[in-house]
Amino acid sequence: MKYVSNTELAQMIKDPKLTPGKDFIVIDVRDEDRAGGHIIGSVNKPSAEFLMNVDELVKDTKDVPLVIFHCALSQMRGPKAARIFEETRGIKYEGQETTQEVAVLRDGFVGFQDRFKDDPELVERWDKDTWDPEIIPLPANLDDLLRDGTTATKST
Repeated sequence: MKYVSNTELAQMIKDPKLTPGKDFIVIDVRDEDRAGGHIIGSVNKPSAEFLMNVDELVKDTKDVPLVIFHCALSQMRGPKAARIFEETRGIKYEGQETTQEVAVLRDGFVGFQDRFKDDPELVERWDKDTWDPEIIPLPANLDDLLRDGTTATKST
């Protein structure tokens, strides 16, 4: 399976000669975890409903030369969706030659947002609280807890 790096995708999105949805398309298969932000122009096809919608997606993207899938980390849902898409396309257009490439975004949205979260041309609706949670403060009596095993209490 082909992989596309975060940098390659960022360059494609920003390339004025390329049109998302025509020259390439990004398919985000995250479910509720998409709420913290997404790649600009990406199309959400949640993994929970992917099998029910894959035929339509194959038909709708037939003329798009590059279809890029991703999930949070692109380790499970993204690669699985890409494989199902390729299999479905193979069945639907059996015997027809295709030049369409199917790829997976390396490191998924987690990697992409880590590099490009501050670029509004690449990421939209990024939510700081989703990706950058506050660290829980340590109790004031942590030294006592570590020294003698007493119960820590939250300081006021």
